[in-house]
Amino acid sequence: MNIATELYRHSLALLTDLYQLTMAHGYWKLGMEKQEAVFHLFYRKNPFGGGYAVACGLAYALDYIQSMQFAPTDLAYLASLEGNDGKPLFDSGFLDYLGTLKLRVDVDAVPEGTVVFPHEPLVRVSGPLIDCQLMETPLLNMINFQTLIATKAARICQATNGEPVLEFGLRRAQGIDGSLAATRAAFVGGCSATSNVLAGKLFGIPVKGTHAHSWVMCFDDELESFVAYAEAMPNNCIFLVDTYDTLDGVRNAVEVGRRLRQRGHEMVGVRLDSGDLAYLSLEARKILDEGGFPQAAIVASNDLDEKIIASLKRQGATISVWGVGTKLATGYDQPALGGVYKLSAIRTPPEPWQYRIKLSEQAIKINNPGIMQVRRYRQEEHYLFDVIYDQELGVREGGTLVDPMDMTRRRHIPPTTPGQDLLVPIFRRGVPVYQPVPLPAIQAYAKSQLAGFHAGIKRFENPHQYPVGLEEQLFERKTRLVLQARGMAE
Repeated sequence: MNIATELYRHSLALLTDLYQLTMAHGYWKLGMEKQEAVFHLFYRKNPFGGGYAVACGLAYALDYIQSMQFAPTDLAYLASLEGNDGKPLFDSGFLDYLGTLKLRVDVDAVPEGTVVFPHEPLVRVSGPLIDCQLMETPLLNMINFQTLIATKAARICQATNGEPVLEFGLRRAQGIDGSLAATRAAFVGGCSATSNVLAGKLFGIPVKGTHAHSWVMCFDDELESFVAYAEAMPNNCIFLVDTYDTLDGVRNAVEVGRRLRQRGHEMVGVRLDSGDLAYLSLEARKILDEGGFPQAAIVASNDLDEKIIASLKRQGATISVWGVGTKLATGYDQPALGGVYKLSAIRTPPEPWQYRIKLSEQAIKINNPGIMQVRRYRQEEHYLFDVIYDQELGVREGGTLVDPMDMTRRRHIPPTTPGQDLLVPIFRRGVPVYQPVPLPAIQAYAKSQLAGFHAGIKRFENPHQYPVGLEEQLFERKTRLVLQARGMAE
């Protein structure tokens, strides 16, 4: 399925910031369109104060790159834009150039579901300068948000200790695409199902839901409403019990559950949506068990997140299914990942690459120059550390990784330690070479990735810092270029 055309049914070429097009126009006007460049997409700080992120959104990028083309209506709109002098902003020749443009880039990326860390490239784009430049905004748009939500979902699923998490965020999400992207990413991060029916259709995610308070309020009393719902939907009976009095609602659910059982159906459970969830779940469990429904689920909702769930667990809550909405689908406590897309090398073929570095007063904002790859080392089933290295330099046998934020923190790389490169080929000269992975397989991969890391990295508070560093040759190059740029090199 082509997500872009199925959902929007028109060109997404203008899903960009104006400055991408003004720069592309400048490159074209200066005759720089034959130059080649290398860009990397990465982030600088883990989201939610955590110890990792879960990469997501690559499938959207795959669709975008394959279908990206400026439509006649796009070009007509660009032709209507004016500069400060009232004249056309773009030359007509440049618009003709865009009309024939088809992305010819090489793209390497970490597969969706990969656990990643600050400064590691999630995506590397190389090829014609204009093509690479035009990909910046859409790639960041697609990958930043989904990575944020997949990470939030992974944290929430960790808090439930394997109990199912249902994504309920559609009504609070940021618009149509925000809700669909969030649902998809939440599934990658570990959610079992969603209330979002359109996402269920588009992505094949299981859908779950029962009734709201309004159903109960449409009848003279709660018991009557439960009886009516059981009559209408006998195979989908999870009763929302907190419209009037929660524990009385559970007792009413038990009574209707017995009637259902006599008709050959089974009550699935009850849902708690307000009040003291720990206390109410314990009391509801007693009522359900004593009423003959020990297998009935207790579903909880009401502005849950990983920290509230962990607290409820510590209090002994007997909740078995967790409905998480607003705080998952919106990335409530951190609304953006903050990923960036930076130039690291440029050349005019067949000349060699010229490495580029961006300086800053903040060390965290100085980019890594070169053509980056990430190698993850492991011992049996456990991950040890990651090394960011330049593909042309490679990794020195028995070398050293250097913490980019503290050069005194170094780690020796034992020569026999097995390692795997994380970035894999996705496109070559604009032609896809990567076989898309089904969503359930991506979810399983994310789960297996998380299982390979020490528990300290997954703590919600003050997580352990997983070792990630620059290979020493790359670190030496970076240091040299920084000194040259600051006029301090010999």
